[in-house]
Amino acid sequence: MYDVIVIGAGAAGLMAAGVAARDGKSVLLLEKMEKPGRKICITGKGKCNLTNMKETEEFLSKIKTNAEFFRTSYKAFDNNDLLGFFKRCKVDLTIERGERVFPTSGKAWDISDALVYWNKDKGVEIQCFTRVSKITTVANRVIGVEVVNKRGYTRREECSNVIVCTGGVSYPATGSTGDGYKFAYDLGHKIEEIRPSLVPLEFKHEQAKSLDGVWLKNVSVALVIDGEEVRTEFGEVQFSARGIEGAVILKLSRDAVDAIIDEKSVELKIDLKSALTEEVIEARIQREIAELPPVAKFHELLRKLLPKLLVEPIAKGINIPIMTKLEDIQDSDITRLIAQLKCFRINITDYRPFEEAIVTAGGVDVNDVDQNTLQSKIVKGLYFAGEVLDIDADTGGYNLQVAFSTGALAGQLLGE
Repeated sequence: MYDVIVIGAGAAGLMAAGVAARDGKSVLLLEKMEKPGRKICITGKGKCNLTNMKETEEFLSKIKTNAEFFRTSYKAFDNNDLLGFFKRCKVDLTIERGERVFPTSGKAWDISDALVYWNKDKGVEIQCFTRVSKITTVANRVIGVEVVNKRGYTRREECSNVIVCTGGVSYPATGSTGDGYKFAYDLGHKIEEIRPSLVPLEFKHEQAKSLDGVWLKNVSVALVIDGEEVRTEFGEVQFSARGIEGAVILKLSRDAVDAIIDEKSVELKIDLKSALTEEVIEARIQREIAELPPVAKFHELLRKLLPKLLVEPIAKGINIPIMTKLEDIQDSDITRLIAQLKCFRINITDYRPFEEAIVTAGGVDVNDVDQNTLQSKIVKGLYFAGEVLDIDADTGGYNLQVAFSTGALAGQLLGE
């Protein structure tokens, strides 16, 4: 009989299991995939943005759901604690632009390997290719789990405590397929509606194909829902065959997805020249026109102002053929061009599936969980940590810190 069984060997599970074992508990860590830490290895495009070094209040402002609930976990194990932990694990870390933290090697598996080694060093028993089919209880008290191995054989493992760290349903190829929601629901917990977050958005634009490959830097993007600007972000935007993405879009996607689900109109207004006023842009355009020959075409002017792939969409947006001679361009055309540069509109029609989302919004309702211990208020000995909880945040290292903080808190307060 184990003191603790942890379900799911991702960031939260590895942290929870290691902390519990460090504190003298006998721990079994169960992972249904072939090895632990698979999702860690693909985060941050394989570089693993494991946290962010912003001060507490600014950090918590990036938690978009249940930030106050998370505050207790963060206080127990914050970004400085995480840096200290990996320093003790002999992993060199680097703080990059935006105060994002990465392994200096640029290799996400260094983080995963360090966590696995630490768990084994603390005596955690790790079993892969092992799927939990049920959490067993008696009189609302955890007594164990039923598991199925890769050959399909079922057995029961007994324990006093279970920590559910199964993640959400984003990147299902890593093993995140929503098992934890079913466990929680079957045991009487409410599940907040799950939906993709930090996900590319699909859009309707007559020049969508020509936008494929456009990469914009230092642009301002406003999210407009039912005609009202609700949020603005600054940074990078990318257009691809699957839609519009990039750091700015991922940050805005949480609110956009909710609005789409609620059948509201969603639009993005992109300021392509956010650092310039309309007066400065007009002076620049007049200067460029003066330096080009009168027989020059409109597309030659646009090419001075925009990436090549944006020339035709911008021209189409203001209904000026790209082969129009500059000598035929009117002042009113320049006014419309400036307006288009300062407000390039994209009508959002949908969002991409969970397979392309970085995190899952929604999950186990935190009202059913004690924020001081992360133990269920319904089933004694049952704990939740990581993405399975209804906590999600902006991109930039915040979501992995949520996993590490909640995992650490659940692991250290078992049985208290």
